[in-house]
Amino acid sequence: MGILASIPKIMQLNITVIELAVDASVAFLFSLYVWYYNIYKLPKYTKNQFSRRFFTLRLVYSIIIGIVLMLILVSIHQLLFPRYSFSSMILMYQFRGVLINLTICMFLFFLYQNHNSQLVMVELEKVKSNHLGAQFELLKQQVNPHFLFNSLSTLKSMIELRDPHSNEFILKLSDFYRFTLEKRKQDVIPIQEELKILHSYIYLLRARFEDGLHLVDDTARVAHTGGIPPFTLQLLVENCIKHNVVTLDNPLTIKVYYDENVLVVENRISRKNKPEVSTTLGLENIDKRYLHLIGKNISIEKTSEIFRVKLPLIHEYHNN
Repeated sequence: MGILASIPKIMQLNITVIELAVDASVAFLFSLYVWYYNIYKLPKYTKNQFSRRFFTLRLVYSIIIGIVLMLILVSIHQLLFPRYSFSSMILMYQFRGVLINLTICMFLFFLYQNHNSQLVMVELEKVKSNHLGAQFELLKQQVNPHFLFNSLSTLKSMIELRDPHSNEFILKLSDFYRFTLEKRKQDVIPIQEELKILHSYIYLLRARFEDGLHLVDDTARVAHTGGIPPFTLQLLVENCIKHNVVTLDNPLTIKVYYDENVLVVENRISRKNKPEVSTTLGLENIDKRYLHLIGKNISIEKTSEIFRVKLPLIHEYHNN
């Protein structure tokens, strides 16, 4: 700043290096004062609020004090270097001082406003992230709302019929819910763990439907890495049972297999005579969880005979 302020002097070809250095030192010392004066007027160092307007009393005070300081600096330099006529150029120095003051104040003003804007953006992102996180937690709490009731009803029937498999059913149900509580805290789990949950779930359902329900798992043929939101397959199986006939005479077969980088769950449509009202909660839940995690939708294909859902395998996700 001192060198820039001395450009008019530099343009004079007969100026000496010493005279240039003395002239530049006035602007340098003045700039140093103005810089730190305005720095210590920022909210970090003062309780005063930082106005969004540029022209404020803070700027007026800075200019007034700067004028007095420039007068003092010029007087001191005149005493130290009497051979140079500083006092005769006091108006030029004051003009320089005002320009330096305005330049530094403007720079710090825009710098601080930009800093505040970034802080606001960070806070907005935090609020948005917390909001999405809360929504995601609510989505996870919607998983499996009726399964416990149905399982207990099945267990009650098995005990009344003195079914010898009732003890094993209790153990499997206990293990399943322990596994549920452990994995519910996670956003994404490995696909192999999700398949284990599915097989445990199918075991419990077969105690209710017996040979009316079949699972064809073809995932072992192809080794795949990646993850999936927990209990996604359970929701899809619940959706199949809700909308299709599941009887010994008309068994429901659910197939799970890979198609390139997606996991496919499909079943042959066998509509009930009195279909339940569809709330689309299960599919909507899965779709929203995928949108939250990777920004993609699941694919749903439906024909007159086949209902198919394609789930992208998750390798990386936003919250990882």
